[in-house]
Amino acid sequence: MKNFELPEAFYGITAEKYSHGRSNEDVVGQMLQAGIKIVQYREKEKTAMEKFKECLTLRSLTRRFGALFIVNDDVALAQLVDADGVHLGQDDLPVPQVRTLLGPEKIIGLSTHSPEQFQAGLVSGADYLGVGPLYATQTKTDVCPPVGLNYLAYARAHATLPFVAIGGIKAHNLAEVRQHGAACVALVTEIVGAEDILGKIAELRGILESVPQLKPI
Repeated sequence: MKNFELPEAFYGITAEKYSHGRSNEDVVGQMLQAGIKIVQYREKEKTAMEKFKECLTLRSLTRRFGALFIVNDDVALAQLVDADGVHLGQDDLPVPQVRTLLGPEKIIGLSTHSPEQFQAGLVSGADYLGVGPLYATQTKTDVCPPVGLNYLAYARAHATLPFVAIGGIKAHNLAEVRQHGAACVALVTEIVGAEDILGKIAELRGILESVPQLKPI
């Protein structure tokens, strides 16, 4: 996909395990009402049929709000539900091969955890990169140790693609994440686990707006 830009501010990610009994449809609906313009479906523990049914519902919901819908890891699922794209990890299928399957117009994101991976990601054919985990995170058990804010600052200084900061980001550290170069951030449990999701996103947006606007990369 050419000239792709990540929506500013927030990148929504599902995590029904931390949603206090609420469905992904309910939580994502509130994200979209609060103005989030990109949502990734990431549910590792569900069956293929459960994922398929949920993604069909969320694909319809995101279209209604004019938001992008990304599927984590599963290229076939992304194709089946006509998602806007897929987000890949370092151990998933290579970006060039996934690009061949999805075509030039679909979005491909790639997680990175080091300067070496970031540099490789810039020339991989991905449309955007993930940068993290910045802090310890509870939503993924197979993740590398926190990479810290120095890596985020490195990404900001060397980026030729949009990137999203992720991993353990909360209200109390969001300002420093912004100050170190993040224009787009993913706060998973902080949002899906909030009692009042719309109110929480408004609070987080206020924190971002209190930090000077970053210049585009």
